[in-house]
Amino acid sequence: MVTSGRQAAEETTDKRLLRGAQSRRTVTRRAVDIASLDGLDGLSFGRLAEDLGISKAGIQTLFRTKEGLQLATVEAARESFVDAVIRPALRSPAGVARIRALVDRWIDYAVQPLFSGGCFWGANLPEFDSRPGPVRDVLRRQQRAWHTTLATQFRRAVARGEIAEIDPESAAFQVSALLSAVNLAVRLGDDDRVAMARHVIDGLLTHDSRHAVGAAPLGCPQQEPNMRGRR
Repeated sequence: MVTSGRQAAEETTDKRLLRGAQSRRTVTRRAVDIASLDGLDGLSFGRLAEDLGISKAGIQTLFRTKEGLQLATVEAARESFVDAVIRPALRSPAGVARIRALVDRWIDYAVQPLFSGGCFWGANLPEFDSRPGPVRDVLRRQQRAWHTTLATQFRRAVARGEIAEIDPESAAFQVSALLSAVNLAVRLGDDDRVAMARHVIDGLLTHDSRHAVGAAPLGCPQQEPNMRGRR
């Protein structure tokens, strides 16, 4: 009887934890869409409760504070981005092929778009770039991880002789900036900018250093871990 009672209590606890995890996913999924449109400051327990038809108190129990909700939303956005952009690109060989896959997936992520307001970081980095704190720290770390993911592949492409000897860090910065510009252009209805960005990126992925943007001697800083670790 004691054992069966303990098992029943454990099963009840497991079910509560499962319901809590499912509720968190439901809330953060909606929160990511809101934050991509209105920024993380646009989140509130009341708005989410109204949108999802659940209690405000229940959401507050899950996240405790608005900052806790914001941090959970940022992490949920990262997980969705990794699933949509990073993981599929890993199926392509390292170097130029993977850079092209990353660029293609990123453009799809912004154009389709994955989140209602387009690029999540495009909407939220300008909002928090001058506001020190945990949310800014996480957004900054994620942005650097994306940069490092690109720089790592440029470094490998150079080492294999697939492209001209350009500075991988500079090339990654340029690609990241171009993709951010694509996101803004698409939001404004200037879809033709997508082809322009692809043309510029193609210039980086060439053997001919005369056409490679940012050509420079090698000898770059050490890379940081990327969003999914080194590959």
